Parts: sequence; structure tokens; C-alpha cells
Amino acid sequence: MSNLLDILQETADPDPSKLAKILNLSEKEVKSQLETLRSKGSLLGWVPLVHPSQKDSDLVRALIEVKISPEREGGFDRLAHRISKFEEVEACHLMSGGYDLLVIVKGRNLHAVASFVSERLSTIEGVLSTATHFLLRSYKEHGHLLSQEGENTEKPPVSA
Repeated sequence: MSNLLDILQETADPDPSKLAKILNLSEKEVKSQLETLRSKGSLLGWVPLVHPSQKDSDLVRALIEVKISPEREGGFDRLAHRISKFEEVEACHLMSGGYDLLVIVKGRNLHAVASFVSERLSTIEGVLSTATHFLLRSYKEHGHLLSQEGENTEKPPVSA
């Protein structure tokens, strides 16, 4: 099944008939393996990779570094889980370095993200400090180049 997971991560195509050909298995075997992976919680879902210029959305994304105070019995887990439950949070990772968590957030505009950080995230008991970095342009996403060198010379749009 690790071969199936490797192929799914590389191609992100959930079509069992295509996967069966690649793995030299029957479609029934692939469907069975997919169901096993889902039931074990190994396979959580499918995420299509859409070029940012093709999206109708004007959502703003930001990386938030968060310094938190670890708890005696739970370490960083309780706060990390609490932060992860916010609708604005796309991802939350424990990391090494000067900050403890890296939180990826999306919002309607810069103000919405800034409000989320100042009013909801930084006010949580145990959050010691935050540093916000707005994403301006993506060059590579999930292993795929989004543009070629010299292709996009216009300045990234930033709105307040």
C-alpha cells in the first residue's frame, strides 16, 4: 500500500482504473487498498493543485509564527489543537527555532487576517507572541513550478 500512497502523492489522481494500470493490480484490488487506507486514517482526502492565476478567489494567505507556553502534561498539543480548529487556519505545524508553531491562515483581505491574529489568535491564554508574514507570490507549490524565470515581471498585488 505504500506504493499506492507514493503514487497518490505524486499524481493526486484518485481514479482507481488509472492507479490499477500504474501498479499492475486489478481495479478491485486498488479500490480495496484505498478503502483500507481511508478506514485507517492514512488517506484523508484529495487536494487539487490549481494555478493561482486561474483562481477566482482574492483570498490573502499568511504565515503566522506563534510562540506558546508549553503545558505541564500536554506540552504544545492542547494549544496547537485549539488553534487548528479556527476556520481561517489552513495548516498548523509544530516547529523548531525561535517560534513553536507555524500557522498558515487565509482571509478575505489583509485586514481580515490581521484582525484574526490580533483579536482571536494572540488573545488565547498561552500564546506569548506572533509574527505575521503575508504571502505575495507563489513560485512552487506541492513540487510544481507555477511560473518560469522571467515570465512574470509585474509587481505582486497587495491591497489594504
